Amino acid sequence: MQFASDNRAGVTPEILDAIAEEASTFGGAYAEDEASDQLEARFAEVFERDVRVFPVLTGTAANSLALACCCDPWGAVVCHSESHIAVDECGAPEFYGGGLRLVPIEGDGHQLDAAGLTRMLEAVAAERTDVHRVPLQALSVTNLSELGHAYSPDETAALCDAARAHGLATHLDGARFANAVVGTGATPADLTWRSGIDVMSFGATKNGALAAEAVIFFDASRAETFERRRKRAGQLFSKMRFVSVQLLASLAGDRWLTTARHANRQARDLADGLSGAPGVVSCSDPDGNEVFVLVEPPTAEAWKAAGAQFYGSPSGDRVMIRLVTSFATTDEHLSTFLEVAHRSPTEDKS
Repeated sequence: MQFASDNRAGVTPEILDAIAEEASTFGGAYAEDEASDQLEARFAEVFERDVRVFPVLTGTAANSLALACCCDPWGAVVCHSESHIAVDECGAPEFYGGGLRLVPIEGDGHQLDAAGLTRMLEAVAAERTDVHRVPLQALSVTNLSELGHAYSPDETAALCDAARAHGLATHLDGARFANAVVGTGATPADLTWRSGIDVMSFGATKNGALAAEAVIFFDASRAETFERRRKRAGQLFSKMRFVSVQLLASLAGDRWLTTARHANRQARDLADGLSGAPGVVSCSDPDGNEVFVLVEPPTAEAWKAAGAQFYGSPSGDRVMIRLVTSFATTDEHLSTFLEVAHRSPTEDKS
């Protein structure tokens, strides 16, 4: 009953086959190889326009290096207070950005709100031109949000319009971008550059890859320093072709959407199955592959004792539980967990 994270799932057979096939050949080094050369053309098909694409190994590197191309060391990035870059990356954006700052703001559902963003930007517009102040230079949006909500194209565009009105570049953290695409039914283009996104971190690791992310520039001018930043950060993998083939295998036949569609469907079935379970309060309908519920501490402990794995955090007198599905989540996983969830905590102690 593994629901702690989609990072804990394995690797899809197609990606493993692509790695194995590449392992039987010689190839160029440091991204000067056939697979890496194909990435821009393939991603251009996905996003319906020319793009610059740079594979890296981790999402932290993708986010941090992308933001470093959008913000000076003396500048600041506006983001949600619960965003991954603000909470879970150990200061990596500041480190790789040479000292740039993050300016976290609030928003319901761990999502930014265009009206609230506009009010904040207008309130500080004058003071941020002062040489003694840190100028706001970029906006980072996470889709899916940290609470599993998806931004629609209209919501993304409203945020990007507000940012551009104040001269900010726009970045998208797309660790679970495939789940957002499937959840909204929008095209990758509509959720990114058509809505005003300049650069994004494209996640594949959470969606069935071994270790593969990509930084995608829709504004090519912002990519000018990326190659040296990537090298300096230790992210120019000598055998980069093994990262690139993972991305190509994920994109082939829209497999990245097929795996995300399965994960989203399992999350929906999980949420539906938890309806009516004793002591379980649903926090929201899942837009992607994450389900959030509130339970009392004894219920959380009973689930763990039965073998369920998940992350939980205190929320008043209850526990907020996050349950994450993946391409590897099966109907059996769901039925086993739901059987546990529908038992009273006292039943497991009898």
